[in-house]
Amino acid sequence: MIRLAEDGDHGMAGLSFELSEEHRMIKDTAARLAADSIAPHAEALDRGEGRAAMLDNLRLLAENGFMGLNVSADHGGSEAGSVAFALAVQEVGAACASTGVTLSVTNMVAEIIDKVGSDEQKSSYLPKLCDGTFPAGAFCLTEAGAGSDPSSMTTRAEMDGNEWVLNGAKLYITSAAYAGLFVVWAVTDQDAPRGKGISCFLVPADSSGLTIGKEERKMGQTGSATNEVLFDTCRLPASALMGELNDGFRIAVGELAGGRIGIAALALGIARTAMETAERYMVERRQFGKALAEHQGLQWQVADRETELEAARLLILQAASLKDRGKPFATAASMAKLFATEAAQRATYTALQLHGGAGYTADLPLERHARDARITTIYEGTSEIQRMIIARDILSAFA
Repeated sequence: MIRLAEDGDHGMAGLSFELSEEHRMIKDTAARLAADSIAPHAEALDRGEGRAAMLDNLRLLAENGFMGLNVSADHGGSEAGSVAFALAVQEVGAACASTGVTLSVTNMVAEIIDKVGSDEQKSSYLPKLCDGTFPAGAFCLTEAGAGSDPSSMTTRAEMDGNEWVLNGAKLYITSAAYAGLFVVWAVTDQDAPRGKGISCFLVPADSSGLTIGKEERKMGQTGSATNEVLFDTCRLPASALMGELNDGFRIAVGELAGGRIGIAALALGIARTAMETAERYMVERRQFGKALAEHQGLQWQVADRETELEAARLLILQAASLKDRGKPFATAASMAKLFATEAAQRATYTALQLHGGAGYTADLPLERHARDARITTIYEGTSEIQRMIIARDILSAFA
């Protein structure tokens, strides 16, 4: 456990960022699996090839306990917590961002069921998410007209006898093509104030009326399927409602905060592997009679990027530790995501620049890292949304 000063502590006495033995073991295991089994497929997945390899990656992660890191052991989870989750996503994301984002989202789906679901929902779905029976879980919130403002969604769920009938469309859904379970938000009270009449449903992939639509052609993270998901008179039992009726928006906002820790960690993993590639190259490559690593101008670029990545790491650990200790963490998570994802943009482009023309070729992974990092400032809440959350929270103290 990361031992941060407790509320009321004075000064810096007792403050430690040392990982526990359990956290180091989880980090090392994730790093080993990523290097040995996941990284070798990353290039092919980036080319849009080898979907079977992605499923193999996900199965491997499930078999090693990584698909329910913050889920109770009673339902097949690891109970390792949010710090462990962040460490695992960073290591897997460093090897393959497409696999890393799937790991992050599936854990988010499992965690929300563990936190909000009924006993029946937990026993029905969590073991299948944790053991890999469901290759992935999907989080259906975004719509064509409801991205940064999910409260404006139009997907509807209405009761017909003892069934819910779901109609609408969701957009940009990660892992939709191979998800076994969808967490879906829909309007259940059209007359309620905006954001107040939304509920949350659990929808198995084989539900009648659910169709996986077109797969998006993306700039990066191309190994991860991103699809439209359509609901046309999709009939669900009354038990599909998760949590309280019309309380879904609060659930979504709370879970998005946890998901931001995952995306921050993913961005850090991408940036780390890009900078390590560049640093090795700087030692080997010679120009003007000496190694690139001996040129002060290039040294300073490395120093700046590494300082930013270390700051990002500490922000991520702070947010994850607050979450593990049951403290308010939403603003810390937004700070971590904002800083880590923006730092990843700078780091991946610096790494590419340090390689010169070679960095721009597809023969090296630098251009892939740059493309993979770009989306992290957009999904799970854009950098602009994170700034709004942070500023609103800080300024509210003076209102």
